[in-house]
Amino acid sequence: MTSAPTKPIDVPPFQLQTLIGHCNARCAQALGSEIYVGGSNGELIRFALQADDPNSLETYSIISRQSVPNEKPIDEIVLLPSISRALVLSDHQIHFYTLPALDLVPPNIIKPIRHVVSFAVDQNHIKRPVPPLSTPVSAIPAVDFCVIKRSAIALYSLHERLFYHKEIPLPPSAILARRSDHYLCIADKTQYSIVDLANASITALMPLSQAGDAEPFTGFPGICITGDSPAEFLILSWTGASTLGVFVSGEGDPVRGTLEWPAHPRAVVYDYPYVAALLPNRTVEIHSIESQTIVQVLPAPTDTAEPRLALLAAINGYLVPSTQKSEKMRKTSVSLLRA
Repeated sequence: MTSAPTKPIDVPPFQLQTLIGHCNARCAQALGSEIYVGGSNGELIRFALQADDPNSLETYSIISRQSVPNEKPIDEIVLLPSISRALVLSDHQIHFYTLPALDLVPPNIIKPIRHVVSFAVDQNHIKRPVPPLSTPVSAIPAVDFCVIKRSAIALYSLHERLFYHKEIPLPPSAILARRSDHYLCIADKTQYSIVDLANASITALMPLSQAGDAEPFTGFPGICITGDSPAEFLILSWTGASTLGVFVSGEGDPVRGTLEWPAHPRAVVYDYPYVAALLPNRTVEIHSIESQTIVQVLPAPTDTAEPRLALLAAINGYLVPSTQKSEKMRKTSVSLLRA
């Protein structure tokens, strides 16, 4: 079940294009001309855009592959271009790698963080670009992130070294977190909450499911950041008949309108001015954040295609080889007027 665009736009904002083939992908991130893939077999694979034939389209090819130390499935990759680091979550441990080479930072410099349930890097810090080569290392700001453990939130900063700050007590079972500035939006198995990291306070928001006990909820919590200054989050709540997307501020107050989906999304991401949601039937619905209407629906792949497992937003952008624009270029006559 899916919805039709209520106000389709002349030029759809998104298109589907295969970038890499089957590689046991479990998670991925992209930056510039490179894609980093985490495999279900514990492999960390680096792809780069290659122009092997000047007469054919550029393609992404493997330039390195290795396994994380524990060789367990990789759950998440976060790229930090401003400090040339990548955080890789596997088997409840965060490992630290360099960018772009994906060399493991030696444990005697930065030890892996253990007992991790989830983690959240301040999105404002993820967005920082690569600094100029002339910038002194001491002038590059550290990146702040939170580690969600069983009953606490641990606060860290990462630069050349890892700095531990403090822990904030947390009710157990938080499984998902997103951070913007000093606000952390979290979800456990039943509800969403906002944590003010500056004041070490927590505010309950709304349940994952409003359907009651008559219909057990089996979906996934969904959180994405839709505003940085001030902080703003989109959270998903199942009503029993559809899922609502509710926008809340860092203080937990409702803002904007609401979005709605006919089924509970597997994942949701934000790419201004659009929100993309992956539905259980593998279609992707695109909403406008300004009008809260559907503007595009990307169809499910055919039965022979790879299943869609997740949606990921490449916050700092990446390159996509495409012939679409060149195919639409045509010669045209232009009248020239004398001065």
